[in-house]
Amino acid sequence: MTTDATLFKRKFFPDVSTKDWNDWRWQMANRITSAADLDRIFTLTAEEKAALTAPDAFPAAITPYYASVAFSSPEVRRTVLPVPAERTELAGETSDPLGEEPCMVAPGLVHRYPDRVLFLTTEYCSTYCRYCTRSRLVGRNSVPSRPSEKRKACWLKAFDYIRKHPEVRDVLVSGGDPLTMEDGDIDFILSSLRAIPHVEMIRIGTKTPVVLPMRFTPALLKMIRKHHPVFFSVHMTHPAEITPEAAKACVKIADAGIPAGSQTVLLKNVNDDAGTLKELMHRLLKVRVRPYYLFQCDPISGSMHFRVPVKKGLEIVDKLRGYTSGYAVPTYAVDIPGGGGKIVLATDRVVGRDGDFLLLRNFEGKLCRYPDYEA
Repeated sequence: MTTDATLFKRKFFPDVSTKDWNDWRWQMANRITSAADLDRIFTLTAEEKAALTAPDAFPAAITPYYASVAFSSPEVRRTVLPVPAERTELAGETSDPLGEEPCMVAPGLVHRYPDRVLFLTTEYCSTYCRYCTRSRLVGRNSVPSRPSEKRKACWLKAFDYIRKHPEVRDVLVSGGDPLTMEDGDIDFILSSLRAIPHVEMIRIGTKTPVVLPMRFTPALLKMIRKHHPVFFSVHMTHPAEITPEAAKACVKIADAGIPAGSQTVLLKNVNDDAGTLKELMHRLLKVRVRPYYLFQCDPISGSMHFRVPVKKGLEIVDKLRGYTSGYAVPTYAVDIPGGGGKIVLATDRVVGRDGDFLLLRNFEGKLCRYPDYEA
């Protein structure tokens, strides 16, 4: 089957074998990072060139495969190529918008909610999103490497903390992207967590299915399967990302018995309309990924050009609910700056009361009565 990625490879990587192209290690080792290489593919604008060469800029990096997606989609392109607006920090923006550092109880381990922790296992991603919440941490290493002894020592401290806190039943393994690590290192993390009796569930936060779909080898999936229950929180942004290659990866994940839920960031001029989001959610359901969260873009420094007003976000969600399957409507939420946690955002459907009846407004805007007898 000839896909857009195949045509892109023929045009820009004609000397690369199909075997190499489909090797996730080759994809990571050949990430596109330089202004010259990005210009060769994307024909950069003057603004993009200026942003790429700005001092201390958050680096650009994109796998050749995902470059094929961005090449065909202006919306995806916007999420991976820098612009000068990134250099403008407005009031309320910060390098640690979610207040993770103050909640760090061990190196890389964030304990904010009572029964769950966030475990930042790596600072490496195969592709860097321009609105990345953790741009203060990721992007330091140009090539992936096996975890250093120092990094492994940090992991051991995190395991020790979890072991000593029986209230922790849920661990979100994130980064960076943990699936950029070798199978053996992922296995070590999952095995160590599974050895802690009170850890009931493990989640892995990743964008790998859409930026590096060839990562889902039989060996990786077989290894993860033995640690069930394991869940994937996958970062999906735009319908263009659900290519035949990405769809195949998602089906492999589902067939391995790994439930996957999507986490989509609402982004200006990328996915901030009901039609685009509805198409994305429908495509996700077709490849057995459950739409889970639709997040407001975190106020990371220099992110104003990506952020959508909450009022518009509520309007978009209202255009989904009632007009498509309930499974296709994600929970709209904002992660409160400073470590306040997630707050679900929704239009107030409760209008008032009429005696023993509650007055509600449905998805069509009609006023409805529901018997609700107060004690």
